[in-house]
Amino acid sequence: MSSFPQYLVLACVFLLLAGTESIDAAPSGFVEGHLTIVSPKPVQATDENVTAETAENYADYPLVILSQDGQKEIARVTADGDGNYRVALSPGHYILDVQGRIRRHVRAKPQPFTIASKQTVRIDMHIDADHSRSG
Repeated sequence: MSSFPQYLVLACVFLLLAGTESIDAAPSGFVEGHLTIVSPKPVQATDENVTAETAENYADYPLVILSQDGQKEIARVTADGDGNYRVALSPGHYILDVQGRIRRHVRAKPQPFTIASKQTVRIDMHIDADHSRSG
């Protein structure tokens, strides 16, 4: 009976090492990019449309990373003051979208992407925030 605790300790050490091995087997990858918010203003005297991008605008349009089927939110990220974002993710297939895009009538195209271990995927997201235009 005195050897029972020794086997228990060895079993625990084995499970601990096996768990560490499986974590190390698939290190995270990253998705990064730039968020561009296009908000056309009425035509100016110079006949140019103005694009307004500020840190406040970025906070108004958080990005969501969804599961491949689009049903589960995996992560949420807000672009920094320059419009850049970066998120670590486990290897797999995902969709990048704008939170509340449909409900808020924001024009942006959900973008599927794949994360590979130790790799970085770049996806720039463009949002048309002009709610008054149709079609």
